[in-house]
Amino acid sequence: MNAHASSEVFARFWEGLLFDAQASAEPQAAAFFGLYSKLAAENGDCPDLTYTPVRQEGRGGYQVDGCALDLERGDLFLAISDFRSGRELETLNAAQIDTLFERVRRFCEQAVKSTFINAIEETSPAFEAAWPIYSGRAHIRRIRVVLFSNARLSTRRKPEASGEVLGVPFVCSVLDFARYAEISAARDGQEPIEIDVTALNGSPLPCLPAHSIDGEHASYLVAVPGTFLAEIYGLYGARLLEQNVRTFLQAKTKVNVGIIRTLETAPEMFFAYNNGLTATAGGITTVRLQDGNLGIATIENLQIVNGGQTTASILYASDTQRKERRADLSRVFVQMKLSVVNPERLNEIVPKISRFANTQNKISEADFFSSHPIHLVLERISRQQSAPAKAGSLSGSKWFYERARGQYSDRLAYGTAAERRRFELEFPRDQFIDKTDLAKFEVTFECRPHIVSRGAQKCFLEYAEKVGKAWEASDAGFNEYWFRSVVAEAITFRWTDKMVGMSEWYQQDRGYKAQVVTYTIAWLVNHLHEKKLEIDLNLIWRRQELPSELGEVLRQIAPQVARTIKNAPPQMKNVGEYCKQQACWAAVAGSDYGFSGSMEGLVIDRTEAERSRREAIAAKKVDTDIDLDRMMVAMLVDTEPYVTFAREKRLLTPKSDAALRRLTRGDISLPASERNALKYLLEKMLQAGFELMDVK
Repeated sequence: MNAHASSEVFARFWEGLLFDAQASAEPQAAAFFGLYSKLAAENGDCPDLTYTPVRQEGRGGYQVDGCALDLERGDLFLAISDFRSGRELETLNAAQIDTLFERVRRFCEQAVKSTFINAIEETSPAFEAAWPIYSGRAHIRRIRVVLFSNARLSTRRKPEASGEVLGVPFVCSVLDFARYAEISAARDGQEPIEIDVTALNGSPLPCLPAHSIDGEHASYLVAVPGTFLAEIYGLYGARLLEQNVRTFLQAKTKVNVGIIRTLETAPEMFFAYNNGLTATAGGITTVRLQDGNLGIATIENLQIVNGGQTTASILYASDTQRKERRADLSRVFVQMKLSVVNPERLNEIVPKISRFANTQNKISEADFFSSHPIHLVLERISRQQSAPAKAGSLSGSKWFYERARGQYSDRLAYGTAAERRRFELEFPRDQFIDKTDLAKFEVTFECRPHIVSRGAQKCFLEYAEKVGKAWEASDAGFNEYWFRSVVAEAITFRWTDKMVGMSEWYQQDRGYKAQVVTYTIAWLVNHLHEKKLEIDLNLIWRRQELPSELGEVLRQIAPQVARTIKNAPPQMKNVGEYCKQQACWAAVAGSDYGFSGSMEGLVIDRTEAERSRREAIAAKKVDTDIDLDRMMVAMLVDTEPYVTFAREKRLLTPKSDAALRRLTRGDISLPASERNALKYLLEKMLQAGFELMDVK
């Protein structure tokens, strides 16, 4: 990235940061952490982090800005922020990096002391960061630290092991502004990993070419040393795992006891007993070994799409801190099928390999929800559905649903100045919703705030479980009426978030804002449900703002909710962890909070709301059939573009192929099975980038 382009990207970053800080009523440093931690979690650098700004200056000073403890795999994740308020992009040098990581080391050393724990308030950020270390020390097998900085490294720095802290490996990585910008721009949502096999393994990996499709795909069989797998997983962690598998593993699995036992008792038999790995790469370099065979020297964009549990278990079994016998990885080899895919088709092929490779495991379709057709539906509606004009405005605007990362920022970044202004008038910054926002809003209004409190990734997966089943039963419920409800939920959630941030009671005792917001809204929704009432989301949609009377009710409830969640049971010292439990929601839901003011005109009877939803579903079913009929009539003019694209992308099934051949002959009287297959084909073509013609 040249200096001019870098300057423009940095300026856009600041625009977004200032907008987020204003919208959430949080300091710029908190907004910065939110931006970076969200991207880091999506990229696999860490799970969802709890924001814990702790800073001690002077001699022996320390700092930690975020934390998460994965007890099942023994990984402690810590983040430290290097937020710079200057508007010129600065340089981050090696000495500064080392100083910041040293501050994290010192915090870890303090956190395990009972004198330190006993001296800090149990509801303070310092306690929130220190308690997982103090209470979970016996389970921590690796500390992974990531440095967030809006300065730029002069030389790219890969993750590296930096000695030990508390007797366990201390692995450090840096997310500087250059990396931040690259990951943000990555359409597949992930930064490629480049592995120097020769350097890490001591020699190239012998491989056997197995299959090749010119220019598209080549497969290799490899016997991977256990030591090499442990080395790369120790450095890169979940970033090695393909995104669907990573989300699944973070949310659902434990280290496999059977794998551990084999590694301990029969390491030389691991190759024979284990099913091995399936992996993909965007490219490799090969060399001839001394014996004349082929060897892999480097791997670009390595992703493990099946076998993540095996890989994590190998690292776990080799841990020197285990009370059980440490496995001898020098005798362990793992079979790996490595598919090298044309980089231009990675986004298309890798999810399919992941899906098919995992059919024997417990990964459900919900784990592949990121590419679900529901996102296409939302995207389409959001581009077409105009919102009513707000009070005082002459015209309405639209809400932008971002199906793929970067869609919104790209539209703001490119085109003429006039085109960019028109776009932002049509889709204002405060009318933007992405996939994790969608899950957060919906799950809050489903009265599951404890799920929202578990973080964006786990909340998204829980939401996917429910919505995936609902879609399979009928997609008619995902219509314009539903979209308007989602927008109303977004307006309510964001208003409450800003209200809490600006409240005097919160500013005097900051902390747990995200939990207070979701629990406050969920309590009110649940309170109304018990009276067979619902918030009138259609009213909020029509006004495009929260009615002041409803806002006043939420304003009164929020501090009462905050007191309840901070009053955790004695055995639950960590308030953040308490908020993730069903017990916390039971305590809040069972509380009788008082508030003044009438809600007349702000709520509707649940029976009436259900009737409106059923009418919208019935209308969607009719509209869908009419739209497909119109599309088929339009396709009669020329089916060739559809046929060519579907064949190139390998999307055709026997039924959809038969439907296209029938249309080519001018016949639109398709049997039900071919009609459904054609509808599904058109959805998949849209997903793959095909632009359907406008049909009136």
